[in-house]
Amino acid sequence: MKAIGFAGYSGAGKTTVLEQVIRMLCERGQRVSVVKHAHHDFDIDVPGKDSWRHRKAGAFEMLVVSGRRLALMREFEQPREDLSVHEMLAELDASVDWAIVEGFKRSDLPKIEIWREPSAGEKPRSLRYPEDPAILAIATDDASRLPRDCTLEVLDLNRPGGIVDWMMANAGRLGYTPPAEPHHKENTR
Repeated sequence: MKAIGFAGYSGAGKTTVLEQVIRMLCERGQRVSVVKHAHHDFDIDVPGKDSWRHRKAGAFEMLVVSGRRLALMREFEQPREDLSVHEMLAELDASVDWAIVEGFKRSDLPKIEIWREPSAGEKPRSLRYPEDPAILAIATDDASRLPRDCTLEVLDLNRPGGIVDWMMANAGRLGYTPPAEPHHKENTR
């Protein structure tokens, strides 16, 4: 499995570009899994449906399976720290070709930084790559707005096919190996 993170500020377009990247990878015959952090309480099952009712009745785990998909919901009995990106990756089927991680911008996983110039009136956004050696490339809609000393490969955010091409060309260095030691919890934001 190859693993790569896509990190950037909220509103930079991560989800939109990832939707296209995932589709293009699948069109090239690649199997893709995604890890994304969710904030606070979230549900994937619909209130009133059986899975929701069983979970609300106190089930620790609720596994829903059909001939087309599987979904596992696990309730933590007590609030706890978020899982690290490595703990989440360990939950995936290791036979997939790609694990794409959205967010986790402070993780040590190789990443593409998604960066857009903020709109008028928005708070300025700094680039993360100068402080993060795990960032291998930057995808932006306006390369002229990047600092002149940027030595990373710059990808066009408006050309997701180019991002997929870069991923495939760099697949050899994106092979995922879980850390040998239990990993510290990285901030998920």
